[in-house]
This record gives sequence, structure tokens and C-alpha cells, in this order.
Amino acid sequence: MDVTGTEPCNRTDKAKGRMPTGVRSLYILEVLARAGTPLTATAINEALKLPKPTIHRLCQRLEAEGFLEKDLDGRRYLPGARLRTLTAGVLGFATFTQARHAVLQQLSEEVGETCNITIPVEGGMQYLDRVETRWPLRVHFPVGSCVPFYCTASGKLYLSSLRKAHRRQIVQSLALERHARNTITDPDELLALLDAIRRTGLGIDNEEFVDGMVAIAVPITDESGRMIATLALHAPTQRMSIKEATGHAPRLRDASARIRETFLSVD
Repeated sequence: MDVTGTEPCNRTDKAKGRMPTGVRSLYILEVLARAGTPLTATAINEALKLPKPTIHRLCQRLEAEGFLEKDLDGRRYLPGARLRTLTAGVLGFATFTQARHAVLQQLSEEVGETCNITIPVEGGMQYLDRVETRWPLRVHFPVGSCVPFYCTASGKLYLSSLRKAHRRQIVQSLALERHARNTITDPDELLALLDAIRRTGLGIDNEEFVDGMVAIAVPITDESGRMIATLALHAPTQRMSIKEATGHAPRLRDASARIRETFLSVD
């Protein structure tokens, strides 16, 4: 299997001429992260060149500890809940947090409403950074809080980015409870909407999570074009209609590109 984006791991213990035992699991996670797609233990080992029993034992241990989990086919591995949580924590301590927040602050001032960055975690989208509007009327979701996938602009955008089979599996596993007047509770209707969002690249929440609140979201991508987070704005309908909100999409896409530059910059 072709492992796109991976590089052979040649960080070896020079004294012993082999890969240090204590960091083999980290190399496995690194190979999977670089690939950006589920991999079998054998495919991971194409980059690491470990003994076959060793790579399978290490992958099974990482799965048991929650750092890896099996994909739909039961053979390939993808990041588990603990690894996703760890990643979220690392992003929160990124060197360029201040630069990222400055972009978010500028965007909030331009649109006049609350703007935020969210990342997918177990069970929903977690707020990683946020700038509140100066208006006294606002909906407050503190950094670190988690909102559902299926009825938020960021959550639906994330679901739309998944492979179709994975997307369907998640939607069918969710309890589509009604949160607001326009919450979509029919799985087929939600899946059709996710198809449309995938085509436009714009997540929309038209009073689906909170009555009287609208939101839009755009992706933040890495150097490979994969969505790693979302950038969103939300506002009460007393100040902004969903049509007015979508009119700010170009501003959000521009800000997303600038945020991407902050964490890709090496200067």
C-alpha cells in the first residue's frame, strides 16, 4: 500500500544500530499522522521496518490504551480518542497561539460578532479559541466546551469532510435530539445536507442548535489540504440573518488562510 506523505523513520539508536524501544509507539503515531488516512499495521511498518510481531503488538497496545482505533473494515488503524485529545492539547500550546488569536480578534471586529475556532474531539466540536462580540446580547460558549456535530455549523462542516461511509456510520449512530426549532432529526435529511455542505465548503446553522442564533463555518486546513479545525462566526437573529451571515463567508475564508499561515510558518 502506498503511504502518501510518510517518510522513512531513520532516527535510530546509534550505539545499538536500531530504533530506540521507548519511542517506537511515537513513531507509529507519527507515520499515521503523516499519512492522513487509515493504515494497516503492515502499511505503517513499510516506513518503520520493525519485526512483524513487534509492529502488530505495538499497534494492539496503542489500540487498547485508546491512542488508536480500528476503521470500518476492522483492519486499518486511525487516531483514537486519547490521541485526538492529546492533539487538541498540543494545538492549544502552539507557539503561534497569539498570532492566531490576533487574526480571530480582527475578524470579530470586521464582522461585529463572536468568532471562534473549533476542533473535532470525541462526541462533538470543542472550542479551541474564541473572541466574544462587544454587544451585550450574545450566546456564550467558553473555550474548552463541546457542542454537537449534527446541529452546529462547525460540526456539520466536519462531518461533511469525512468519507461517505464513515459519515453515514456516524450520523446513524447519533441520537438526533431536537435542540432548537430547525434541528434536523432525520438521518437521511441530515446526510443530504452534509453532501451539499461538502460541495460548498461552508457549514451553516440556521437556528438548529439554539433558537434565535445563526452561524457559519469554514475549514482551516493543513499543508496537505486536510481540514484540521473550523473557523466560525455566530450571532443572534436580532442582529444578523442567515443570509447576512453567509455574506461574511469570504472574510472567514481569508482569515482561515491567515490562521493557516501562522501554524505553517517556520520563521
